Amino acid sequence: MKKSKVLILGGYGNFGKRIAENLSLIENIEIIISGRNEKKANALCNELILNGASADVKSAILDIHHSDFSHRLNALSPNIVIHTGGPFQGQDYRVPEACLSVGSHYIDLADDRRFVCDITELNDQAKDKKVLLVSGASSVPGLSSAVVDHFMARFSKLDEIDMAIAPGNKAERGEATVKGILSYTGHSFQAFKKGRWIEQYGWMSPRKLWFGKAIGNRWLANLNVPDLELFPKRYTSVNTVNFQAGLELPILHFGMVLMAFLTKKGLVKNWSKFTAPIFHSSEVFKYLGTSTGGMQVNLSGYDVNNTPISVKWNLCAEDGVGPFIPTISAIILAKKLMMGSINETGAMPCLGLFTMDEFDEEATRLGIYHQTEVING
Repeated sequence: MKKSKVLILGGYGNFGKRIAENLSLIENIEIIISGRNEKKANALCNELILNGASADVKSAILDIHHSDFSHRLNALSPNIVIHTGGPFQGQDYRVPEACLSVGSHYIDLADDRRFVCDITELNDQAKDKKVLLVSGASSVPGLSSAVVDHFMARFSKLDEIDMAIAPGNKAERGEATVKGILSYTGHSFQAFKKGRWIEQYGWMSPRKLWFGKAIGNRWLANLNVPDLELFPKRYTSVNTVNFQAGLELPILHFGMVLMAFLTKKGLVKNWSKFTAPIFHSSEVFKYLGTSTGGMQVNLSGYDVNNTPISVKWNLCAEDGVGPFIPTISAIILAKKLMMGSINETGAMPCLGLFTMDEFDEEATRLGIYHQTEVING
């Protein structure tokens, strides 16, 4: 492995620190923890060193919105940039464009539909620079597409993809994540249902779904994620793609449903303006519920014998390790780039860039496990 310099934007944040913790165990690399808060960046560096980091760990002050961001990034000359600084809703491509000017690979954890789907605008430039720009290296569409790809061989025709995420209430969450969700709460978006595009509303259409004994039933509601646009193109036989998520505590979940209803009726235009008070109010409830969360992917269609088949993939994360799940895709890609095992160049959503075996290699160490149920006929 050639010595790599990995810069993590938002490196001391909810997801960034987990990526830094994982990559710091690799020898012969340099990790730069970056963000706007020098004290927090230095504190994480010291923590990683005290915990026996094998990597060379440093800090840097970087603000992606500052006019000198590209100049500062160039001075640091990283090989790989991992962008965790959400929310990505409303962000432009200044970070991946800066990476192009530096000649650095780029990975982000974006879940914003437009940000992830439109990253291909930079494809020709990335190919010219011989770098890889990947958006959505997170639970969606990174992990979700890896799951669907894994089971595709069982289907002669995949008809429906139904996905859900249910975090535990005690699991650590970041204010940026909350702001991203609030930005489309109650707003309309397009989803592919029964062969046609229809209008849905963020955080509406509540339903209950069973996630297994460790998690139980969880309430869910609509989320606008890149998969809703990417999957009908990637899996061309599919007629329906659905994605929902939910909060463990019904009082919080249905509070969001009510907020969505108020926006749909035009009474509140954008809840993300109230992110800080909403986030801090939700923290009052953080000692209730559990630290167990999960993810589920349900696939249905026909097998090679043209017999109906359904596959349920159910992931469980206990003891508060749920927030690691969105980081695993980025960790896998960073390691593959370091080892030179990815030959792809260009700009693309995170689709087909890693396998479930590669996911399991990282997830198993964290105690994250999953089960599969197949129903034939």
